[in-house]
Amino acid sequence: MHSHRNGLKTAALLGLLTALILGVGYALGGSGGLVVAVLISLAMNAGSYFWSDKLALRSMRAKPVTEAEFPALYQMVRELSTSAGQPMPRLYVSPTMQPNAFATGRNPQHAAVAVTTGITQILDYRELRGVIGHELSHVYNRDILISSVAAGLAGIITMLSYFAWFLPIGGGDDDDGPNPAALLLMLILGPIAASVIQLAISRNREYAADASGATITRDPLALASALRKIHEGTQRLPLPADNRLTSTAHLMIDNPFKGGGLAGLFSTHPPMQERVRRLEQMAQNSGPVQFQR
Repeated sequence: MHSHRNGLKTAALLGLLTALILGVGYALGGSGGLVVAVLISLAMNAGSYFWSDKLALRSMRAKPVTEAEFPALYQMVRELSTSAGQPMPRLYVSPTMQPNAFATGRNPQHAAVAVTTGITQILDYRELRGVIGHELSHVYNRDILISSVAAGLAGIITMLSYFAWFLPIGGGDDDDGPNPAALLLMLILGPIAASVIQLAISRNREYAADASGATITRDPLALASALRKIHEGTQRLPLPADNRLTSTAHLMIDNPFKGGGLAGLFSTHPPMQERVRRLEQMAQNSGPVQFQR
């Protein structure tokens, strides 16, 4: 049921995206702007749906790995996906030393789970298993599709802002140019709107993935322990907030950038202390841990 609701949300988001792009394109460029907006909408919708996984993996320089290279990782992913009655995703490892992980892909049949070298070095078996359960929950709930579409929508809004500002597209049949004040406002609001879209979608999804991931593994305390270690690692080894990473940062289990200041207002991740608190409360309510290796 949850995945069906997420599918409907994704369709609604794509519809809103298309309507927004067409409306802005017509307002800024008349019929010519509308044609450009249609082409942009089609290209970006297709890219967000079909190729978001490749872009995310490339941004972290993640490479596919074999079972011989990472037998324990394959074992836990196979165990959890089989237990959930779902296909096993492709597995990738990023050479990044920051501890982090993410899932990407449009559905369980076309999904990938990636972990960094750093996370494999600081987590024990149970903790890494908890992280894998979290990422598989994103896959099964179609959260990664929504996040990918949100990233596409955010990128399109920002692109249109700069497109409208720098290109001399007309304002309509009267050949008047677009209002510079309106373009300046759009230039300012575009990146803010992009951040708000990711913020609204991603934060609740992390709480839900924590809970459902802990249910899959039957070990909420392992995920809570892993999140503490991961957060310490991301704060100690933050990644550079460049364009290559900012569009995929919301997919990761923890914010890969340095927190604090204004950046915290637009964070796509909920506070780590609250995530850990909820998992510990879940463990108290569920009784003894059922996991056995």
